[in-house]
Amino acid sequence: MAGSGRPGADAYQRALGLLVRREHSRRDLTRKLAQRGIEPEEAQAAVERLAGQGYQDDDRFAASFARDRAAAGYGPVRIRVELSGHGLGEDAIQAALAACETDWAALARRQVERRHRPAELADPARRRKVVEFLLRRGFDQESAWGAVRAAPDAAADD
Repeated sequence: MAGSGRPGADAYQRALGLLVRREHSRRDLTRKLAQRGIEPEEAQAAVERLAGQGYQDDDRFAASFARDRAAAGYGPVRIRVELSGHGLGEDAIQAALAACETDWAALARRQVERRHRPAELADPARRRKVVEFLLRRGFDQESAWGAVRAAPDAAADD
């Protein structure tokens, strides 16, 4: 009975329901509608309608996603890859990372301070493991090594 109204009304309502909970990219929204049995053309039309009405905006999604991931301690490399996976173009990704206004080097240092005691970082093998952790979190080599070197007792022997 859900599809008994106008054609596409069910797709529109379902998409709107998803957007009420949180932002979604166009690709994610279309995929989720397809998982719920909505025809691809209907799903695409619903997403286009929502975008036209301002309910769905890839730029807004990208900015929100980047801010949330940075707040969770992830670096720009990982955020870039994740945004790309959500179907966003390079321009939207660049704008989202710029809007984030995050000092990535400071964020990497906070990750090191939060997770490791300074005495641990005196050991070169342990420092390498911390750098590997930061690389997995999405920080570049320069930020990762800079964060480890900036930690107290870390500069003892490189």
